[in-house]
Amino acid sequence: MSQPTSSGHATPPGNHDGMLDDPMHEHQGSLRGYLTGFVLAAILTVIPFWLVMGHVIANKQVLILVILALAIVQIFVHIVYFLHLDTRSESGWNMMAFIFTAVLVIIVLGASIWVMYNENVNMMPMSPQYQQHPISHQPTGNQPPQ
Repeated sequence: MSQPTSSGHATPPGNHDGMLDDPMHEHQGSLRGYLTGFVLAAILTVIPFWLVMGHVIANKQVLILVILALAIVQIFVHIVYFLHLDTRSESGWNMMAFIFTAVLVIIVLGASIWVMYNENVNMMPMSPQYQQHPISHQPTGNQPPQ
């Protein structure tokens, strides 16, 4: 039989702490989990800052790839520790919705970059008379007019 709680409502059988035993309430982030996520996110933020400001990696392409890799790791830290997305919550439907959204965003961004690149490549070249900026050829007060 159900015992009434302090609010006067009866708790369902098998529920001893006031939370239902369903997957919806499975991820009620703990302080330890949030602190772990915070520390990992802070470390993953400080490392790229240190790499850039300390000139640790001389090759810029490698530096950019390392920073992008750390950014991707930080995205997953946020997904796991703060958004609590995994394959167990709601039988995996949250993760499927997230993956679907990520795929759509990647497709839209990739297609936009592709279109802009092709527009730039396929532009008609400008005639030489329009390639110079008129402001750069105006005399200043220190130089005599030509």
